[in-house]
Amino acid sequence: MSNVRFYQREEQVPLEMHKVRVVQKLFLLPVEERLKKIQEAGNNTFLLQNKDIYMDMITDSGVNGMSDRQVAAMSVADDSYAGSETFNRVKAAVYEVFGTENVLPAHQGRAAENILAEAYVKPGMYTLMNFHFTTTKAHITRLGGEVIELVDKKGLIPQTDDPFKGDFDLRLLRKTIKELGPEKVAFVRVEAGTNLIGGQPVSLENMLAVTDICHEFGIRSVLDASLLQDNVYFMKTREPRCKYMTTKEIYHILADRFDIIYFSARKLGFSRGGIITAHDKRFTDEMMEFVPLYEGFLTYGGMEVRSMEAMAVGLLESLDMEYISQGPEFIAYLVDELDKYGVPVIKPAGGLGAHLNCSEIVPDIPHNQYPAAAVGAALYIASGIRGMERGTVSEQREPDGTERYAELELQRLAMPRRVFTLSQVKYCADRVKWLYDNRSLIGGLEWVEEPKVLRFFFGRMKEIGYWQEDLAKKFREDFGDSL
Repeated sequence: MSNVRFYQREEQVPLEMHKVRVVQKLFLLPVEERLKKIQEAGNNTFLLQNKDIYMDMITDSGVNGMSDRQVAAMSVADDSYAGSETFNRVKAAVYEVFGTENVLPAHQGRAAENILAEAYVKPGMYTLMNFHFTTTKAHITRLGGEVIELVDKKGLIPQTDDPFKGDFDLRLLRKTIKELGPEKVAFVRVEAGTNLIGGQPVSLENMLAVTDICHEFGIRSVLDASLLQDNVYFMKTREPRCKYMTTKEIYHILADRFDIIYFSARKLGFSRGGIITAHDKRFTDEMMEFVPLYEGFLTYGGMEVRSMEAMAVGLLESLDMEYISQGPEFIAYLVDELDKYGVPVIKPAGGLGAHLNCSEIVPDIPHNQYPAAAVGAALYIASGIRGMERGTVSEQREPDGTERYAELELQRLAMPRRVFTLSQVKYCADRVKWLYDNRSLIGGLEWVEEPKVLRFFFGRMKEIGYWQEDLAKKFREDFGDSL
């Protein structure tokens, strides 16, 4: 990773080690139109149209800027149904990065989760993890399993100096296995970069300790490597034992210890698709039958071959620290700017994006009026920026219909890699600051249409009262004819 210091230290900013060669025109609607659009979308940022968005910070999944080499590789794709050379190149890339020979393709990460669940989760079984992800949990509970979260308590403290807030509570992991019985545990899953609690990383030491416990009790260990490149960046910059390791050495150490690794290439590799891989053929054999059943043949798994070629190149590029550092460094810059402004934000900066702590921004809005979703709707009105609710709306109701309130009420401002300029990041910080200064105007939301599963994708809500109109009016008063 290049170390470039500015002569004038006060001007120090992250320095991109790439140049932009293709651009896409953006639009910033007037605040009155933004008010109308968010209400038409049922206050669900997922239902906004891209043409109505200035900065799309809803996710970093499948929206990253591909490299010139990835785009070039797409032109040599082999679309043979079976025996495809494209798949051979993907396998070779997986072997180079992880050192694993057994590879199953899937159309994306959540498809890999479905295959894992189908193969190993039975009614009454448990899956232990540092923290759940929405689709992971849905696949497990759909099959009659239960998710138990065992993240260390430090991971739920919004602002600390701890570098690895995604770590497992190892004592609690061992205790839980003993209480449940190893035969009742489908697998233990480590999410390398905990999505729902601020993209916080897991230390190498903690991951290896988890696999030791799994091997001791004869339980499968599974690594969700979708955010692993961010996690590796944090290992190398925050964990002393990793400082002089190469990225490849870290990937291989993890692959040597985990039974199964899966990932979404929409994140790891900056393309499309998903992969399940393992050293031991026994595991991929146990899951193999589900690939043609749910995905496609074993050489493409529902993926389009041009995306597979881009994935192969992207995986190799994920070994390059200059490639993987841009996201975390831009995120840290935004977090630092927001922190200077006094905006409550999750610290230290993690992967994925900056995470606004909505419980502190709007402390008077109760969980059942969905504070994180309300802040997301308000932010769109204030800026044209689309973020993503990572709070109670992203949970699912208990079987009896009661709400399961989130541990943290977060609004995620994802940072797609190699997409935004620093001036856009500064615009984001500026508009969040204005919203924070006018937070007393933000009110709650209530359901209009609530799906039973993954409601944050499809559900619709409405404002309680007329606070959104008041917010738009205050924006116009403060900014005049500015967009």
